Amino acid sequence: MSSDYTKKKMAKDRLRFFIYEISISFIFILLLMIVVWGLLTFIVDIDSIFYGPLFYLIRALMTFFAIPLILLFSSKFLLGSESRNTILEQDISPSVGHLRLYKITKNNYKYQIIDGILIFFLVFLPIDFLTYILVPEMIEYQAYALSLYAQNSYLLLDNYFLFLISVIIIQISISISEETICRGLLTKRGSEHFHKMSAVIISSLYFGLNYFTYYFEPLSRFYPFWFPFIWFLEAFIIGIILSLILLRKKWLLPAIFAHSLNNIISIHTIWNFLQGNEFIVVFLYLYLPLLIISCIIFIWQLPRIKKSVSLGFKIFKTYFKNEDLVPESNSNKFFRMFIDLLIAILAFLIGFLITI
Repeated sequence: MSSDYTKKKMAKDRLRFFIYEISISFIFILLLMIVVWGLLTFIVDIDSIFYGPLFYLIRALMTFFAIPLILLFSSKFLLGSESRNTILEQDISPSVGHLRLYKITKNNYKYQIIDGILIFFLVFLPIDFLTYILVPEMIEYQAYALSLYAQNSYLLLDNYFLFLISVIIIQISISISEETICRGLLTKRGSEHFHKMSAVIISSLYFGLNYFTYYFEPLSRFYPFWFPFIWFLEAFIIGIILSLILLRKKWLLPAIFAHSLNNIISIHTIWNFLQGNEFIVVFLYLYLPLLIISCIIFIWQLPRIKKSVSLGFKIFKTYFKNEDLVPESNSNKFFRMFIDLLIAILAFLIGFLITI
């Protein structure tokens, strides 16, 4: 297999995935949302406390239904005979494979919940807490950045009960949308087109870049330029961990559960800041009990954690090695990394432009 042919195949596989599945899915979601947003503005005033929860809930539902429909359409009419032959070999369609990520059975639901709890306490919570402790101004930066948008007006509510209901609905909806796109589409479906670590890197870069967009807000000029980079790096690392877990377990619920719970906790931190409360209060009443639980789980699950971390690093390092099956030269490896970066940026740009 010639070097040029290998590069063409790498580029073709990734661009085909981007054009026929990522782009069309995003555009389809946008079209659905335009219709629903138009109806929503007639029913609910943009300043209403109901606007934010309905906005995010509808987006989550549109994302949940749109992606399997597009995968079904794409596999039947766009990807050609090569894709259909692959489906026949696997005896499962891409849309069915995607929907199976949400499957909860009587035998596995306990393990999915346990995995979600472990991900929250061992990944999300420590990373968020360390960020707030090491960079205290990040709370202020995130609070003002998020409260700029009308759909986040719930952050300014004085009534805690209304805030709590809003934050639960909104953060579960956001987690469903982000995990469906990042892990369900970019990671899982991407791994069916090309090397799984490329899918992991593309989805994690996309996940991180979505938080980096705050760099372009006028507000960012009043804070150190590297604040959005911290937000990006935090999301990128979490994205890699969640993607590797998804590819191993084929479950989306643990990521959605952990993501939702973490967002609810971090938004409580931001809400308390906007209410004029010091972080020490949030630390004593919220983070300290949770961190104690994290330490207990860490000690209890240490052998399992060591094994998982070792396996994760082993898989992650394969991305920076030449692939044996191709075979791959150093030139092809760097080309593969470049194309992965390009696809992640293109996915981010189209997602950003249509405000997914």
